[in-house]
Amino acid sequence: MPQTAYFDLVSHWRLDAPVPRVWRAITETEHWPRWWPGVVDVRRLRNGDELGVGRVQQISFRTGLGYRLHLALEVTEVVREERLRARAAGTLAGEGIWLMKQATPEAGGHTDVTFVWRVTLPPGLLRTLAPLLAPIFRWNHKRVMRAGRMGLIRYLATPR
Repeated sequence: MPQTAYFDLVSHWRLDAPVPRVWRAITETEHWPRWWPGVVDVRRLRNGDELGVGRVQQISFRTGLGYRLHLALEVTEVVREERLRARAAGTLAGEGIWLMKQATPEAGGHTDVTFVWRVTLPPGLLRTLAPLLAPIFRWNHKRVMRAGRMGLIRYLATPR
């Protein structure tokens, strides 16, 4: 049986903005290069339905390790202002889900965002070396996501 190398990567963002603003920023992926330093380019390849299910976009990320990731993300599920799920193909394959929840006013009224991403490495050298490289992959993911969180905080602080 061939070796499968997958990683479960989880990020939590606490943002001082209401869910509708956070949802809009995250679902308007064409604007990601404005606020997410690691996102180099976003191109829509296919429109989805009225909720966005079926939409496919090519997204290129610059990583902290000096290489680029090119992913075709297809939206597979949308529960407006609550959950967004997508399947990825390209440099990495996998599935990701964004979960959003508005905190109560007593808790500060912020939005909690959790992003869970399961990626599978392609067959070849990266998959073979995955047990050794896992800490580096996780560090890189955290770095890219931390930059996204900080960029989104600045973006949301700008009046729209």
